[in-house]
Amino acid sequence: MHLVQIFLPLYDARGEAFGRSLFDRVRGELTDVHGGVTAFVRSPAVGAWEDEAGRVQRDEVVLVEVMVAQLDHGWWARYRQQLEQRFDQDEILVRAMGIERL
Repeated sequence: MHLVQIFLPLYDARGEAFGRSLFDRVRGELTDVHGGVTAFVRSPAVGAWEDEAGRVQRDEVVLVEVMVAQLDHGWWARYRQQLEQRFDQDEILVRAMGIERL
């Protein structure tokens, strides 16, 4: 079993909030394909990273999680690319980790 986590930005490059419909669409798509999703939308996480020029960048993100029995790398890579286009991002972090269901 794997837990896939997707970090979606709350704001675009101009600082304007993305519409709720974008997040609803992601939740709907993941539920349709994988049978369920958990989205942490009420307490956004704050991410920080260093850009190529050495400046620290910050972003508020929503965490979306999906549990899958098998990890289809190709499907997730294509979906990540779709999300990057939809949210107009250079990169959206999607990560997976092995988990044990208790």
